[in-house]
Amino acid sequence: MKKYIEERAVEIATYIIENNATVRQAAKQFGISKSTVHKDCAERLAQVNPTLANEVRKVLDVNKAERHIRGGLATKEKYLGHAE
Repeated sequence: MKKYIEERAVEIATYIIENNATVRQAAKQFGISKSTVHKDCAERLAQVNPTLANEVRKVLDVNKAERHIRGGLATKEKYLGHAE
């Protein structure tokens, strides 16, 4: 694996952990696709830094468990904004 990809994976993981960020937020922050963020955190990081990979996995698992709630809130806000 190329050095810059390893460094990017570590940077993304650190950002996600420090900011409790979602994959979408990390992708926007780094200007890359959600698929790239996910691949960096799920596959590449495990080879480079397994401890960091476990930490970021915990954050991503919490985000995944809560995403249906965030989606519902976003829909509620959308329709409340149009009703006023």
